[in-house]
Amino acid sequence: MATLGTNAVTLMDVARRTIDKKIATVIELLHDTNEILQDIMWMPCNDGDNHVVSIRTGLPSVSWKRFNYGVAQSKSQTQTVKEATGMLRAYSKVDVDLAEKNGNAAQFRASEDVAFLEAMNQELSSTLFYGNTNTTPEKFNGFSMRYVTPSTDNTKIGYNMVNGGGSGSTNTSIWLVAWGDQTAFGLYPESERAGFDMKDMGVQMFEDSNGLLNKYYVTEYTWRCGLCVKDWRHVVRICNIDVSTLTDAGESTFDGPAILHLMIKALRKRPASLLGRPVFYMNNDILTALDLISNFDNRLSLKVEEVDGKPITSFRGIPVRRCDALLNTESAVSGF
Repeated sequence: MATLGTNAVTLMDVARRTIDKKIATVIELLHDTNEILQDIMWMPCNDGDNHVVSIRTGLPSVSWKRFNYGVAQSKSQTQTVKEATGMLRAYSKVDVDLAEKNGNAAQFRASEDVAFLEAMNQELSSTLFYGNTNTTPEKFNGFSMRYVTPSTDNTKIGYNMVNGGGSGSTNTSIWLVAWGDQTAFGLYPESERAGFDMKDMGVQMFEDSNGLLNKYYVTEYTWRCGLCVKDWRHVVRICNIDVSTLTDAGESTFDGPAILHLMIKALRKRPASLLGRPVFYMNNDILTALDLISNFDNRLSLKVEEVDGKPITSFRGIPVRRCDALLNTESAVSGF
């Protein structure tokens, strides 16, 4: 498997390098509560809050050389794309009297901020897959906005879409994403610490639900981030998986979509170069189905192992992550 470029780092790498221990602690907490952050690589933008990248859409032609004959000139086909970043922000409010009553106001504030950080995590995960700047211009475009029209042409992005066979609007998707600086990576604005910032806004007065004033400690969290798919061949969408067919038919068989077959098809969509670090993403319903399949037949290439006290699923050596941001209400994609 190819190694990652040296310019791409995880959010945990940023946490270890930052001189601000408070921000490092928050980033570690974000990492621990979001499996995607264990995988996604981050790169600074090359144009302020935007990232301009040249995406190859076709290979150059080559020729066999004969003596005394020339060779036709050729060049690769590319397309210049500007990827945008969005600003995700949250404010936490902690009652001053309650925080100080516990003896360690700073520690109490941090414990209360967990819910806000979890909300930011969920929103980031959702935007990574469903972000649409046409309807919400303040966000960035996610994977689903790119892999939306199937194609049999292997030079088009729609070629990397696999049909799960479902119809209607009770579908979900499985994503195979190879993270790396030459494949797909997260973005943060130029000259910023992975786009994440935390500010202690001190004590502020707010009205309670009865219109009465009360003092609160306020913390501002800001996360400036985006997504770049530099080489679409290293990302595959398995769509049209009808979750209503995920039924357990008994202790020795599993009745439902051929999930493993679909995952093999996705793996075969990737080019031979196999750049980046591949990871499968699916919601808990699909992951549960996979666990049931592995329980019925341990000869499969699906493994569930315990690492640091947590069950880790992998398929053919590729991690399988749970991502509850992936919905069960996707409308079926037509055009296959």
